Amino acid sequence: MSIQLVAIDIDGTLLNSKREITPEVFSAIQDAKAAGVKIIIATGRPIAGVQKLLKELNLNQPDNYVITFNGGLVQETSTGQELIKEILAYDDYLDIELLSRKLGVHMHAITKDGIYTANRNIGKYTIYESSLVNMPVFYRTPEEMLNKEIVKCMFIDEPEILDTAITKLPPELSKKYTLVKSAPFYLEIMKKTVSKGTAVLHLASKLGFSKDQIMAIGDEENDRAMLEAVDHPVAMANGNPSIKKIARYITKSNDESGVAYAIREWVLK
Repeated sequence: MSIQLVAIDIDGTLLNSKREITPEVFSAIQDAKAAGVKIIIATGRPIAGVQKLLKELNLNQPDNYVITFNGGLVQETSTGQELIKEILAYDDYLDIELLSRKLGVHMHAITKDGIYTANRNIGKYTIYESSLVNMPVFYRTPEEMLNKEIVKCMFIDEPEILDTAITKLPPELSKKYTLVKSAPFYLEIMKKTVSKGTAVLHLASKLGFSKDQIMAIGDEENDRAMLEAVDHPVAMANGNPSIKKIARYITKSNDESGVAYAIREWVLK
């Protein structure tokens, strides 16, 4: 068995369209763990949006790790010990917040503890994100954000509004920050050194694994760096066509327990 670590995205990958872990996926992950394979959840969600899933999958025990904020935070799950924490500077936040207003797009910033927006009329996708990741929303003016440890900012709006804003982004933005579109209504903005790929390789190195021992499973553009970083990239059948193009394997959809199929077909056989 050559694959010793499997990094798995959550939304559109681990979870089906009802946001559930199917019995088949649960069973395959437990069998992989029993075989000594390290299972790592790698998500754009903050840690609060992962805790329930870690518990459900028995991944909240000693020597288990989780990648959150698209690689901005890597922690040992049972203790919360931080291996990586990459945060945006206050000046970064001010620049991004000002740009959102110039572009006419809703925006919020996320710390380990909450979602912060300077939009008096809080965007519906900020409320959606709060529900999805089980985090509170706070209205704060830019001046009140001075001492917050912001891991990422997000432009969040109706897809057509967001897509129009993206066409107007200044070229220097992508040179200064990591930009990933994780959903039709989400554009995530993080420190330039942050990506799921960097986090996976850093963690794998700490655990003594090389690229050819790592599988990554994902469906969206924020999974691209992770899939490109490893020797065994797997795209979901329901995934973005651009992600399928860079995959070594295409597994079944998230509603067909595609994570379970990938683990049993290419890890445990």
